[in-house]
Amino acid sequence: MSAASGSMPAKRSVAKKERNAIDKSVDQDPVLCPEGRISTPVLRKDKRAIVDVDKYIPYFLSSVNNALSRGASHYYLKNFGIGIVEWRVVSMLAIEPRIPASRACEVVALDKAQTSRSLKRLLELGYVEFNAAVSDPRKKVWWLNKKGYELHDRVLEAALKRERELIRGAEPEDLEAFLRVIRIMRKNVDTINNN
Repeated sequence: MSAASGSMPAKRSVAKKERNAIDKSVDQDPVLCPEGRISTPVLRKDKRAIVDVDKYIPYFLSSVNNALSRGASHYYLKNFGIGIVEWRVVSMLAIEPRIPASRACEVVALDKAQTSRSLKRLLELGYVEFNAAVSDPRKKVWWLNKKGYELHDRVLEAALKRERELIRGAEPEDLEAFLRVIRIMRKNVDTINNN
């Protein structure tokens, strides 16, 4: 048995104790805590349910993303002359060259105005090129040029270094489980937002 697998019973024991403590403090309302969830996203305060910021998932996602994006944007502006939104667009154009702005919006969850401003900025800096449809000049297909790919490669190196720092201390198995769960949540966001 590996050290990682040997620690699983201890983790389960701690989780079970935590769940038992929560069970005593919060009513077992399936709306508050879906069946099977170990922790609950709410506490009771003066007989009222309130968000428990230590267990409410949207808080953590937002908190981590906001802090990471602020830091990344500052770092990328200082070192590469582009912000986090421009980096997301550059990254998307490296993944899928010759795409319309709407495709970048769809994949990296940016709004049209952010994407448009980023593409305009990247064009001014000489990192991207485009072709406009003859029938409708507003319809453009974008791609990175040589200078854009060089920027991509430099920023990617920095982004991967930041990711390594972000996941420092996480067990590899926990990280893979997290990625499975976050992919499920990403799909569920579309369902939630379309209701």
